[in-house]
Amino acid sequence: MHPNCEAVDAALEAAGAAGRVRILDEAAPTAADAARILGVEVGAIANSLIFATAEDTPLLVLTSGAHRIDTQAVARLVGTARLRRATPEFVLAAAGQPIGGVAPVGHPAPLPTLVDVALEAFPEVWAAGGIPHAVFPTTFAELVRITGGRPAEVA
Repeated sequence: MHPNCEAVDAALEAAGAAGRVRILDEAAPTAADAARILGVEVGAIANSLIFATAEDTPLLVLTSGAHRIDTQAVARLVGTARLRRATPEFVLAAAGQPIGGVAPVGHPAPLPTLVDVALEAFPEVWAAGGIPHAVFPTTFAELVRITGGRPAEVA
């Protein structure tokens, strides 16, 4: 297994999470790809998106694959002047994982995290496992718990 997936699995185990990383036959870099491969609604995919705040600190937003993030509302929510999409280099430095495979856990250091309340509508949620070919099953409540995240309306 890829070292990123091992780090995610170790974080899941340490947190007492039920799911474990699964390697897919093909990459699932987008929510639509993951939903198609897994045979679930796109809304049940937890996109892990990293933004840079005006202070140049990372913010992880776990959002339903059916949503687009309202960056102005999220910026107000976290008390920064603005959010911008992070560069691939910024994401890799913050998460230790590439865009398209960023997991909610398994990072070099904990990241401030918001969890989209829309994910609560799904009994099972799927998140990336550290690389674009990896995912793991979880729930909204478990995502909040294992990330130390804050439930929020982000769309």
